[in-house]
Amino acid sequence: MAPPIAPPETFARAVAGLRSVTPRAEIVLEEVGAPQRLAPYAFALAAAVLRDDDEVATGRLILLHDPAGHEAWQGTLRLVTYVTAELEVDLASDPLLPGVGWTWLTDALDAQDARHRAIGGTVTQTLSTRFGELAGPPAAGDIEIRASWTPLGVDLAPHLLGWCALLASTAGLPPPGVTALPSRRSAGAA
Repeated sequence: MAPPIAPPETFARAVAGLRSVTPRAEIVLEEVGAPQRLAPYAFALAAAVLRDDDEVATGRLILLHDPAGHEAWQGTLRLVTYVTAELEVDLASDPLLPGVGWTWLTDALDAQDARHRAIGGTVTQTLSTRFGELAGPPAAGDIEIRASWTPLGVDLAPHLLGWCALLASTAGLPPPGVTALPSRRSAGAA
């Protein structure tokens, strides 16, 4: 059997930067299998955001590397993400939600000085009402953010920290160090 071929240094350093990050306590990261057909080298992380032991948002961040580069990427590395969370119906139906969701991403990257180019994506808001045999819980809302960008440089720790901030915003977590006030329902008020 032939010995495994070492990945290019650029990819190895980028993966090391991603592995170096410790997210805030509510975000659980794990390495998962990456898609193999998108680029010669790929690495993926899955995330779950927990609030009071309930999963309130999930996401996936994929690092792609093609040493030959891609014209559309404007580079040799590309980060691709998918984040989704359930929202209260009134928030999920807000027509401003897609723009706000997009700024959650761009502001989070900017706050971490995660320099990038060629960013693009979509924000989808969904409202669901169940009928017939599926009737039961009240209407539900979701947000999905799909995006990709080309990092400038191979230190991807700031990009992962920005992505974790996006997850926290999508999940409705308070900023680090801030304690959320209990809702009226959880405080026992009528």
